Amino acid sequence: MAEILDGKKLAKKIRIGLKEEVEKLKQAGICPKLAVIMVGDNSSSEVYVKNKSSACRKVGIEFEEFLLSKETTEQELLELIQKLNDDKNIHGILLQSPVPKQIDINKAFRTILPEKDVDGFHPMNVGNLVIGEDCFVSCTPFGVMKLLEEYEIEIEGKNAVILGRSNIVGKPMVQCLLAENATITVCHSKTQKIQNIVKNADIVISAIGKPHFVTSDMIKEGAVVIDVGINRLGDGSIVGDVDFDSVNRKASYITPVPGGIGPMTIAMLLTNVVKATKIQN
Repeated sequence: MAEILDGKKLAKKIRIGLKEEVEKLKQAGICPKLAVIMVGDNSSSEVYVKNKSSACRKVGIEFEEFLLSKETTEQELLELIQKLNDDKNIHGILLQSPVPKQIDINKAFRTILPEKDVDGFHPMNVGNLVIGEDCFVSCTPFGVMKLLEEYEIEIEGKNAVILGRSNIVGKPMVQCLLAENATITVCHSKTQKIQNIVKNADIVISAIGKPHFVTSDMIKEGAVVIDVGINRLGDGSIVGDVDFDSVNRKASYITPVPGGIGPMTIAMLLTNVVKATKIQN
């Protein structure tokens, strides 16, 4: 049986450290504050925003929500972002995706000041990640790396396969693993014979949003399996991209869903907000 990579436990440990840092900042008269913008009424987004607000409160970060109607124009959104950019009391700005189709989300991300871009989506942060400069790293890949580090999992020289090439997980994940000297293959919807590729992986990271896609016959004995997928089934239960019960018997380490990467993503967001506060002060 695989050892469970407990993201919930590590996220709690990170929050304790952050709470101390936030208290020190407050003693110096600085109060870290995150602004979250949500456009439209996506039910999943509402859950994520609620989780983020609760996590902020636990460590003492101030939190302000801007809930905009689905009819909001791109110009109105950009004006709000500009206003938050200019507000010295706001240290981090997060635009919750998805947004309605009349808005170009990449244009919105580019409008957020790089030093307030706690999600790591501004082209300047993305570029700095590629060239190995200090930057804000997208929260989910950052959380994956922290979890691997916590459990002292060797990355250097290993074959890592990433399933999914999104700007949020897949692409930044490549850069994070490259920085630790892994050899990386990215699989996506057009990849031929995915099973054969995954079979050679020492580390498998799945972020494709297909329930139970990764099965035990795709995994080599002793592989490290990181499940970033969050999929809601018809009965309301939440499962990952990995068929946990079968893969668990073959892998050396595995993340559960829920309780694996989800809590780590939020912990890394809080880490980025505290970092942004320090940069701006």
